[in-house]
Amino acid sequence: MVCVVYVRRALVRATKGLSAQISRFQREEDGALIIFALMLFTLMVMMGGLAIDLMKGETTRVNLVQTADRASLAAAAMSNQLDPQSVAADYMLKAGLSDQVSSITVVNDMNYRSVQIIGVADTRPLFLHMVGIQDYNVYANSKAEQGLDNIEIALVLDVSGSMTGQKLANLKIAANEFVDTVFAQDMDHRVSVVIVPYNAQVNLPAVLRDKFNAVNINGVANDNCAELPMSVYNTTAIPVDTPLPMMAYADSAYATNKTTAYVSATDATYARPNYGSTHCKPTTVNLVRLPSDDPATLKSQINALQAGGNTSITLGMKWGATLLDPSLRPAYADFVGQGAIPASMPGRPFDYDDANSMKVVVLMTDGEHVSHDRITNAYKTGPSGIFKAADGKYSVRFTTGRPVAAGGNEFWAPHLCVSAACMAGTNTAEAWLPTPWSAGVEQDWKDVWANLKMTYVAWQFRARALGTDTTTRNNVYNATVSSMRQTYESAASMDNHLQQSCAQARDNGVIVYGIAVEAPQHGQDEIRACASSDANYFDASATTISTAFRTIATNITQLKLTQ
Repeated sequence: MVCVVYVRRALVRATKGLSAQISRFQREEDGALIIFALMLFTLMVMMGGLAIDLMKGETTRVNLVQTADRASLAAAAMSNQLDPQSVAADYMLKAGLSDQVSSITVVNDMNYRSVQIIGVADTRPLFLHMVGIQDYNVYANSKAEQGLDNIEIALVLDVSGSMTGQKLANLKIAANEFVDTVFAQDMDHRVSVVIVPYNAQVNLPAVLRDKFNAVNINGVANDNCAELPMSVYNTTAIPVDTPLPMMAYADSAYATNKTTAYVSATDATYARPNYGSTHCKPTTVNLVRLPSDDPATLKSQINALQAGGNTSITLGMKWGATLLDPSLRPAYADFVGQGAIPASMPGRPFDYDDANSMKVVVLMTDGEHVSHDRITNAYKTGPSGIFKAADGKYSVRFTTGRPVAAGGNEFWAPHLCVSAACMAGTNTAEAWLPTPWSAGVEQDWKDVWANLKMTYVAWQFRARALGTDTTTRNNVYNATVSSMRQTYESAASMDNHLQQSCAQARDNGVIVYGIAVEAPQHGQDEIRACASSDANYFDASATTISTAFRTIATNITQLKLTQ
């Protein structure tokens, strides 16, 4: 009984003590902030981790975006000659971000290019999972584009004799459609077209000829075909200071009557020139058309084209490339002032590396190279030693090489050689004079060719004067013809020079299209080799030539003319 009482008292005392301690604990404030501090610390660690993940993600994003921007800009540049897709991918690879590229999209037209790079990167967060975010990806969408403000086109068109008829008619239709297409949306005069018709030669307007160092000018209106020295093919464009001999306007092809008798200088068949074979006819229809942005003017020139003569593709290409070359910019500035080029087209031809311009040559032929003869430079202009009197009769001076019968007389008068002995060449004394016949006036070579055939001059003025028999007369005649008339350039050499000019143009970024219209295989091969690529070459027929021109024009007009 006593034990129970003691236990009860002990429990009461213990209970009262615990209650007192609990009461004291409830009233005690020491250590109350520890829990709050722990909570704040946890939140701070979490926020810091979030900030670290966010900064890490932003750094990754900025690096991805900036690299994609650089890659797209480099790939979209029109000056970039490499594959845009490969350029963009290479940029990302070298930056170590190739695994972050989602897609590369390239739109690559004639004078417009855009490159879009979409990228995604996993930042691999360390703390975001604390708030339930397991993945944190950043993205980049970079798009660069560049368009061309200005397009310069050279239409180099074959008007040789084989183009006569339906071929030329279809060419005119195709070229007219081409002009309409490329100018259809050119409201800001950004497109210019120069037309270079060619056959055996390229006929320059006088204003263009005068910008070069033309020599041996024949004095015939609208007849300015340069016989380019071979040195010009070593340069991108024909230098304006290189002497360019002009082709003589002469009959160097048609034969004369190689009779021992005198043939009058007025004889229509054997003396007077027949210019049907001349390679540079004095006409405005086949003149080079300086750059124009007026479709009506260009189509008028195209519709007037006439076919005739041999084929010198190399001359057409050389002049086409030259007319796009920046070296002619001072000349074009003068043409603007003269009204020969519209004032709406300043600054042309633009630099090859101008990012906002593009140059295009459309080279068309239906044949292959054919060499042609020409009057040699020594017989084009200058004193001829041939004297013409008021009565229309001629005498010719020989200071050396005269036959014995001439004695001291230096002037041969072919119309005086009428006796049997003179015509036989055994005694020509009667036709030799001490002074020109009837006070004749010395002729310039260009005046000789305006009145006489080359073969007539070689026979009547040289062979009959110096030959003493049939053999020597023929020898003199042949030697004279060989010195007066020579082949300008062989077909093989013309092939080589064409490819040289094409390569120079392509190296300067000029886009070269080639169109062969029912051309022989060799002609096709030359045009294909000249074109910028196989895709730029068209093997056409007389009926499909429009398709070729239409395709080229469509490629150009699909481009947006924006920067």
